Amino acid sequence: QVQLVESGGGLVQAGGSLRLSCAGSGRTDIMYRMGWFRQVPGKEREFVAAISRTIDNKYYSDSVKGRFTVSRDGAKNTAFLQMNSLKPEDTAVYYCGAGGSGSYYSPSAYNYWGQGTLVTVSP
Repeated sequence: QVQLVESGGGLVQAGGSLRLSCAGSGRTDIMYRMGWFRQVPGKEREFVAAISRTIDNKYYSDSVKGRFTVSRDGAKNTAFLQMNSLKPEDTAVYYCGAGGSGSYYSPSAYNYWGQGTLVTVSP
């Protein structure tokens, strides 16, 4: 089993920055990929960014490309999402996922999820 705990969410004005963290524990050897998704009420969970275990491969949605940066620490058990130039439409609960196979862009490829952290961007 893998346990994931997100942190770093909060309230920020448009144009501001936040850095989210996702700390993994337990069977971290199976955390081949780590991804960030976000969800607003009434909508499906949306892909934001993902990173491979080797950190050679990073993926971004078009809506965040150039503003957000995904990274992973040396031990590869913690993932980060640096969010710059935030917009009100970035407001959502952000979830961290870890998994081993499938499309990086699909929630179904992630076997484990954190509890989520709320990001609110005011105009």
